[in-house]
Amino acid sequence: MSSLPSADAWRAASVRTNGAAPDGTQMDTVELLVRDLDAMTDYYQRAVTLDVLDQSGANTVLGRGTQKIMTLRQEKDLPTGSPRSAGLYHTAILFQDEQRLAASLRSMAERVPHTYAGSADHLVSEAFYFTDPEGNGLELYHDRPRDQWNVLADGSVQMGSLPLDPNEFLHRWLQDEDAVAQGDTATIGHVHLQVGDIPSAKRFYVDVLGFDVTADLGSALFVSAGGYHHHLGMNTWNSAGAGPRAASLGLGDVRIVVPTRDDVEALGERVRSHGIDSADDGRALRLSDPWGTRLVIAPGNAS
Repeated sequence: MSSLPSADAWRAASVRTNGAAPDGTQMDTVELLVRDLDAMTDYYQRAVTLDVLDQSGANTVLGRGTQKIMTLRQEKDLPTGSPRSAGLYHTAILFQDEQRLAASLRSMAERVPHTYAGSADHLVSEAFYFTDPEGNGLELYHDRPRDQWNVLADGSVQMGSLPLDPNEFLHRWLQDEDAVAQGDTATIGHVHLQVGDIPSAKRFYVDVLGFDVTADLGSALFVSAGGYHHHLGMNTWNSAGAGPRAASLGLGDVRIVVPTRDDVEALGERVRSHGIDSADDGRALRLSDPWGTRLVIAPGNAS
């Protein structure tokens, strides 16, 4: 069998956009702070069908092929976070195509059907939602080809939430397991956060970090770089009025990759010009959003 394309090769190509965030910006790994490392590793490995790429001490790194997707870090003494606090709404794992998504969906149905939380056709993508054993939201999805997206005159991308039957999806796309090659066939597509208010989120993620707005629903904001439908989502559906996050299980940090070291330095200058605390060790820029969600931004060759 011929070698599979890298994740960068099959993800939607960037287009030039107006925001200061580089058009080649992509999401990288998501860190989850967990209580039961063995149970959570088992869920993401056996049910979601990720590979264990590294396991040492209190940390497990999972992904597909060589592509890192998620780090689980055990923190037994942290309390469970409130569902109304700022933090993670869901981690969204993007699969290369419908067949590989269907293979993961079948595994979820066979092994952890009780964690299923719904599905939707978002016009740009088809998505299935779950809640992991420690209450973290999870989306498994694939993108429709970019030439099928409806980009409006203002640059926003038309999205929706139409019904999507998981059984019909499986019937249409599920193949023999041996016919579905693995390799670098999944990655983090986007991360959806809970925030305290949308105007503050827009000031931070758009005005400071330079992402483009692709949809503003009032109670939810979707932003991206390079014309993607969204790299980050933020909503107040459960967390309106939330203040800074307390230390708790759940989301650790969110990692973002930009094309070059110069892009990291340019972002650092913008952050400092807005009076926001950050730290740059020469490998990555680290800062927090208004609710204490930690971001790590690094050049692509350092991720």
